[in-house]
Amino acid sequence: MQQYVETAPGVRLWTEQRGPADAPPLLLVMGAQASGIGWPEPFVDALAEHHRVIRYDHRDTGRSTWSFDTDPYPISALAEDVVALLDGLGIARAHLAGLSLGGMLGQLVLADHPERVASATLMGTNALSTRPYTAPDGTETPVEELPGIAPEILEFWARPVEDHGEEAELDRRVAHWRLLAGGRLPFDPEWYRDLERQIIAHTGTYTPPSAHSRADPDGLLRTEELAANRVPVQVVVAPAEPVFPPPHPHHLARCLNAVRVTEIPGMGHALPPAVQGPLAAAILAHTGATG
Repeated sequence: MQQYVETAPGVRLWTEQRGPADAPPLLLVMGAQASGIGWPEPFVDALAEHHRVIRYDHRDTGRSTWSFDTDPYPISALAEDVVALLDGLGIARAHLAGLSLGGMLGQLVLADHPERVASATLMGTNALSTRPYTAPDGTETPVEELPGIAPEILEFWARPVEDHGEEAELDRRVAHWRLLAGGRLPFDPEWYRDLERQIIAHTGTYTPPSAHSRADPDGLLRTEELAANRVPVQVVVAPAEPVFPPPHPHHLARCLNAVRVTEIPGMGHALPPAVQGPLAAAILAHTGATG
């Protein structure tokens, strides 16, 4: 079932729900510039066997309102959208799963509206905390000294995006996915190309979104609130993660008092077929254990 939900004045978000209407709700929160279609169909179907799964387009992606150029907003507004989306769908409390920026938005909801979250699974993200990372041997590392984003990805992001037609844009997106995938699993360019074709067809344009990279990122830290977290959190460790590589997941787990830390073999900053089954199983194990 598809429907639009108004989350702020003049802002409507496209949503899709799948699975039994009376099953526990599970909200999938995508990363920056990413449509909800980025959650692959088989992965959503696997989760929908046990949940009322909701995926949605952030504002300025997919079929949701594109308004940043005339009405700019901070990144934190995307977390407010999460709560307003639950309100609009009549959901008092949901399980959350967030990837990349979606993992940061999940942390903001955990910090500011913990009563709305039954459990959270966070992946491909960093902690919104200034708490240093403490290694198993007791060594402390300041947040600013934790590993950064892979240089080749930073270089890719710094390149200007030029319009040379849809096929060239697909080439660019596949090249981006090759970097994000991390290199430990075989890379199937046609799978990623097909995924991006679906996103373009859903959106109605091949023009890539850019609003989230321009939105104000200030005010996201929640050090004390996350330290007080009591919502059951699972942190996914992706050993090939090139954006927030280990030990970022372990740091996040400590900052949030996570009850589970689960490694998905070969996973990077992407959701190819090889990781979808193990990841869905990990999410279902967590939501099943936490009610």
